[in-house]
Amino acid sequence: MNPEQLQRLLEAVAAGEVSPEAALKNLAELPYADLGFAKLDLHRELRNGLPEAVYAEGKRTEDLKAIVERMLRAHGRVLLTRVRPEAAAELLAGHSEAVYHERARILAVGGPPAPLPGAIAVLAAGTSDLGVAEEAAVCASWFGHAVERCYDVGVAGLHRLLGNLQAIRQADVVIAVAGMDGALPTVVASLVPAPVVAVPTSVGYGASFGGLAALLTMLNGCAPGVGVVNIDNGYGAAVLASRIARVGRVGRRSTSMASP
Repeated sequence: MNPEQLQRLLEAVAAGEVSPEAALKNLAELPYADLGFAKLDLHRELRNGLPEAVYAEGKRTEDLKAIVERMLRAHGRVLLTRVRPEAAAELLAGHSEAVYHERARILAVGGPPAPLPGAIAVLAAGTSDLGVAEEAAVCASWFGHAVERCYDVGVAGLHRLLGNLQAIRQADVVIAVAGMDGALPTVVASLVPAPVVAVPTSVGYGASFGGLAALLTMLNGCAPGVGVVNIDNGYGAAVLASRIARVGRVGRRSTSMASP
């Protein structure tokens, strides 16, 4: 249940269109629905503005089907990350409105009830980073943000990044995805006023240690204003960027309204 759904239900009770008993039945499974094998957090969107996403990796397709059905009843939309193509095909067969983003490994049903404030730019250092970058971009779009993609702008060819700088500077938050040496977020943070969410990827030769080298570079970057998420965590980057964008826009609007 999202805030709009809850408000409509409360207004219906106040208007006498829905009985308190019926409303109580509707709310009975808050804050979570127990499916036996999973407890779905149906209260999360009311608490922090975004519904619970489903991490599909390691889950049986039958379990995913049951989770999707229950989440759709609660929210009218659902987002699944790290979905195998085989599982996606079965889920798509049962939900014609669903969309599978193969590179991002995301399956989404429905969209945002309303656009969210704050524009997010998603940067990928190289083409090998696109899976993680697309996970971040697709999630941010599904949340309701305007998303600007700038791909293959790694520091090995700095002119490519500088050629996209004007568009990047329009964003309220920048997500910078990079493997190898992981230097992109530090460079970006030195060039733009927006906060930068850095995402190390497991891309690189042996000494990259599966993304650990990029992670350490990002944590030790000399440019301030960078927050780092876990290796390959495009979804986590999108959630963090969304929260920053929403709070930042509300704060700026409040400051503007208070100014003489």
